[in-house]
Amino acid sequence: MQPPLRLPLRLHLLHKLSWRLGWMLPLCLALLLGTPAGRAQGVEATALHLNRGEAGLTLDFSARLTLSRSIEDALQRGVPMYFSAQATLWRSRWYWRDERVARANRTWRLSYQPLTASWRVALGALSQNYASLGEALAVVASIGRWKLAESGALDPDEHYYVEFSYRLDTSQLPRPMQIGLGGDWSLGLERTLQVD
Repeated sequence: MQPPLRLPLRLHLLHKLSWRLGWMLPLCLALLLGTPAGRAQGVEATALHLNRGEAGLTLDFSARLTLSRSIEDALQRGVPMYFSAQATLWRSRWYWRDERVARANRTWRLSYQPLTASWRVALGALSQNYASLGEALAVVASIGRWKLAESGALDPDEHYYVEFSYRLDTSQLPRPMQIGLGGDWSLGLERTLQVD
């Protein structure tokens, strides 16, 4: 009777390693590369302008949001996403640092409701349900007549500008999800607007 064929120890370990790499390598590459090229994600501003009138200084903003697969997957699994908009009004000064005149923040909470198969958008204490993710994202990515400052706070002889930012707030995700977030979770937009 012939003894079974035994591979040398090094060859045996190499065989085990190659088998493990066979299924781990595509997974690691997918995580490192993020979203596929056909599915670009980001924020594209479609409208962003300031209105200065008797009611004060207001901001109008709308954007087209494209979420990555990992963000959509997390939403489908019940993880709420928070989108934050911040606008800061500055008065230019040549002799010192610019003076902050006003600051305004808004935070939307977007979540999926599996029992009703609907998407819920909450802004403060108000919430609204939508039938599709596209409808909910359209609401999350738009602001109309957002009041930044009263008209009395603006001196007509001074120069003002607004720093605006809109982003996915990953600091409000559950702690285990915050560890090792890839580039496909960075979703944001920053602009500086001159007040006329």
